Amino acid sequence: MAIPAISAHTTRTALRTAAGAFCATLLLAACSSGGGGQAGGSAGSGTPQAGSGTKVTVTETEYALKLSRTSFTPGTYTFVSDNAGKITHALSVDGPGVEDARTKDVPPGHDGTVTVTLKKGTYEVYCPIDGHKQMGMDQHIKVG
Repeated sequence: MAIPAISAHTTRTALRTAAGAFCATLLLAACSSGGGGQAGGSAGSGTPQAGSGTKVTVTETEYALKLSRTSFTPGTYTFVSDNAGKITHALSVDGPGVEDARTKDVPPGHDGTVTVTLKKGTYEVYCPIDGHKQMGMDQHIKVG
């Protein structure tokens, strides 16, 4: 018994269909993966949405932090880490009700954000990259 030959046209059509289905699957997976790499939480988690608070720019250089404001009242703030340095930095906020909220690692010339809700009290704003905090990238802010 002979096996029927498959035409080249049929093979090409089948390969195109399979490639199209594969690409559609990848696109669908990428669109539904969430992520983003930035701190901030989701709407249903009780954590503020990224970008939803009063903006505070924190300029990071080797090895210092400069905040765009010095006075804080309780509320939601989006800290924008502006890396004006020559090496990678990041930004972390710790204090009452906020623990280890941080940006992604921020390469030179880029920025990252972290949104937190600050209550009355003292908070530490610092670069969590190994050794940077000890070298001066550490500030305390008072909210009240």
